[in-house]
This record gives sequence, structure tokens and C-alpha cells, in this order.
Amino acid sequence: MPSPGLRAAAAYHRKLASRLQARLGSELIAVYAGGSFVLGGYVPDRSDLDVAAVCRSPLTGEVKTEIGAALRHESLPCPARGLELVLYAESSVSEPMDGAGFELDLNIGREMPFRLATDPDSAARHWYLIDRAILREHGRVIYGPEARELFAPIPRDALLRALSDSLRWHAEAGVARDDDAVLNACRAWRYAAEGAWSSKPAAAAWARERLDDPDLVSRALAERHGEGRLDRDRVEALLGRVERLLQSAAA
Repeated sequence: MPSPGLRAAAAYHRKLASRLQARLGSELIAVYAGGSFVLGGYVPDRSDLDVAAVCRSPLTGEVKTEIGAALRHESLPCPARGLELVLYAESSVSEPMDGAGFELDLNIGREMPFRLATDPDSAARHWYLIDRAILREHGRVIYGPEARELFAPIPRDALLRALSDSLRWHAEAGVARDDDAVLNACRAWRYAAEGAWSSKPAAAAWARERLDDPDLVSRALAERHGEGRLDRDRVEALLGRVERLLQSAAA
């Protein structure tokens, strides 16, 4: 049986899709769950809920504002740390696009400040390529057809570049938590080695068997639950090593 946390997330997904249908009507093609919820690493108090939606054509600014208002945490409480919703026009995902390409990128939640972004050119494009690749392989249908019917495959070399960009993003001190940096590096390394996407805990277990510094990965998993701190020099050493592995794989 699913855990109470997973059942609450699934119920929230259905309500979210219903609200999108109410605003978009026949313009809405599909809604998918992604991220840790589908990869097996979802922890309600620590994880976000990643959701992607696809509509038939670009949206007006007024409709985007209406969607943001309808999904605010105060109106539809998110049972996780927060919601990260990305809405695409069909034409943006039917080809292996190299940019962010979204219509709307919405963050809401009890621990996530409200943010409604509508300019894909100002976004860190690498996260969207990675998320779309995971969605195509593992996206769980909330509404509409299977994700493979809408999301074009992204070439491996483009994904390796995106993963390298994500590690350089993590290398900038202060932009993200060090435990996320370590676990994302493990996931990137496993993808480069095996061509498979996995949850952060599963990728950590895989990498721990192959590292000279397995304790760093163990500490990163512990820090996800608020236990201890990581040594920044060790984190940066791992990021550098995995980036070199990604560059070698791309070559």
C-alpha cells in the first residue's frame, strides 16, 4: 500500500489537474508527475512535487496570472515542501529543444516562496532539459496521454552538457544546499555511466560503491534530514571529478 505521504501527493495531483482543466479547458493536453515522486525518492517533509503540463498553444499573460492565482498554496495547500509546476506549449516539447522553452514556471508551497516566471530566456536551461528527459522516461500520467507521445527524446550529448552545466551551477557557493550538490552529482555520474535516471538516494548508493570518499555521500544523505554539515572542499572535489567524467563521456 502507498504511504500516507504518497496518497496525499496523488490526491493533490488530481486536484491540481482539475484546476488546470477548469482554466484551460480543451487547451490542456496533459499533466504529469515527475521528479522524486516517480523515481522513488519522495520524502514529503523534504521533497518538492515536480509537475509538468502541456497545452496546445501559447498562453496569454492574463491566463498565466489566473493559473498562478488558482494554484497558490493558500488556495490549494501542497502536502510537500512545495510545488514546482512547469507548463509547456505542445510545440516546445515535440522537438528536442535545447532551451528552457516554458510558458509558465510556478513555485508555491509552505516552504517555497511564490514565484511565477514567464520568461524562459532568463532561466537556467539545464534543469529543464534534465527534467524533460526524466519525464519522457518516467513521467506518471495525471491527465492525458503517455509522456513519450508528447515529449521528444533529447540527444545524449545535449543531456551530458546540461548535466555539466548543473554541476557548475552547484559549484557556485550559496546557490544551493551542499547535500543536493552531492546527490545531483551522483545522479549525473550514473546517467553518464549507464544512461539511466534514478532517484537521488539510489544514485547515492550506486556512487558510494565507486568513490574513494564514500563517507561524503553518506553525510549528504544524512544532511537531507538535518544531520550535520558537509565539508565544502570535499563537495567541490566531487563536483569537479564528476564534471570531468561527463566531459569524457561526451567526447
